[in-house]
Amino acid sequence: MKKRTFLKTSSALVTGSLLSPLASCVPESATGTEAEIEAMTRTNWAGNLTYKAKHFHEPDDVAATQQAVRECEKLRALGTRHCFNDIADSRHNQVSVRSMHGVVGLNEEAQTVTVEAGAAYGQFCPWLNEQGYAIHNLASLPHISVAGAIATATHGSGADNGNLASAVTAIEFINANGDLVTLSREQDGEKFAGAVVHLGALGVLTKVTLQVQPAFRMYQYVYQDLPVNNLLTNFEAIMSAGYSVSLFTDYQTDNVNQVWVKSRAMNGQTPAPMADLFGAKPFDRKVHPILDHPAENCTEQLGTILPWYDVLPHFKMEFTPSSGKELQAEYFVPMVHAPSAYRAIQDIREKVGPVLMISEVRAIAADDHWMSPCYGQDSVAFHFTLEQDWESVKKVLPEIESRLDGFQVRPHWGKMYTMPKAHLQSRYTKLADFRGLMQEYDPDGKFVNSHLQERLI
Repeated sequence: MKKRTFLKTSSALVTGSLLSPLASCVPESATGTEAEIEAMTRTNWAGNLTYKAKHFHEPDDVAATQQAVRECEKLRALGTRHCFNDIADSRHNQVSVRSMHGVVGLNEEAQTVTVEAGAAYGQFCPWLNEQGYAIHNLASLPHISVAGAIATATHGSGADNGNLASAVTAIEFINANGDLVTLSREQDGEKFAGAVVHLGALGVLTKVTLQVQPAFRMYQYVYQDLPVNNLLTNFEAIMSAGYSVSLFTDYQTDNVNQVWVKSRAMNGQTPAPMADLFGAKPFDRKVHPILDHPAENCTEQLGTILPWYDVLPHFKMEFTPSSGKELQAEYFVPMVHAPSAYRAIQDIREKVGPVLMISEVRAIAADDHWMSPCYGQDSVAFHFTLEQDWESVKKVLPEIESRLDGFQVRPHWGKMYTMPKAHLQSRYTKLADFRGLMQEYDPDGKFVNSHLQERLI
């Protein structure tokens, strides 16, 4: 085990001022003064959600976090505020482990790294690379925390790559009694599989152990105007054209706007881009997923070879990714249904178009985490970046959900969706078992908020 290492917090993570924890927790019936509530006004990254919690706690260590959990009657854990719905909200208390973002240790024999749960991927991945190791996958934004990413099954891309939770081999969390619980894949099998994608319903995560592999280098090329007919005929081949592949489209034409292909570099050499990727041609310049946006904050393209952590995300850690003035929705369908699902969305392009900024389509390999949208099935995610106009968006999402309903669709837990409770619950065959874990670790519903009540309880 290597010496404990602490990493500095990147300024790119800070979307608002740091807030000190209030001195005490409050029961459900308590109210704060108007001044307290005003002082605690905080929003998510996009600004579409103002958190209701009257008290915000940011402890410096595990013991202080345990104390907060013991003292609070109702509590929700908050990550880096990148969720677009109120899954992390509470009318009472929120706790953040953002201050706990160190690397606990690297176990080279087991090929694992253990980090504190508040660590953002962009904070510890450069250090991990210096030790000669890599994680198999990263999300589009390196700014998100490990705790938040795995709680909601946030993913990344690659037909052979599982989501970020699939790298987890052990977790440590604080249950409703304030006790530390450790679960591992090796020792706890099914219970572990149920607890990793936990939706904040089992406790407050404090440490995560991740599987690593030898470090590797990557490059990416971006292609334009992939004919939709070619995509639908060759869907799996196109999604497997690189280590990680993303399609960006607005569904408004008979072409996919862009195809981002990220590949592993072999022998330190950059091959030329494919002259023709099923009808798509390579760009001769660096581009943003939304073509008229500046590309400086995007990761490098045009075949530049860089470490894995500088290519797998779409955006650089040192840049704030955008103003956040958007809404996001995302839906997962089994890979086998993806071509039909794409066509179903394109068939309502006139309804989607007015509120759509861009849509990203990605493949994610199956996993065994009970509450993961990719549980038991290789999946394709249809992600929608939408105008920040909820009145218009909430009319469009049911249309998309209706079109995808026949394809066993599952929404992303941290995005916007309107799927009826019965439909949502029917998609998760292990839901009853997950409720059993909730009963075991939180029998009185300390971590249950309105979001979970309206969808899972």
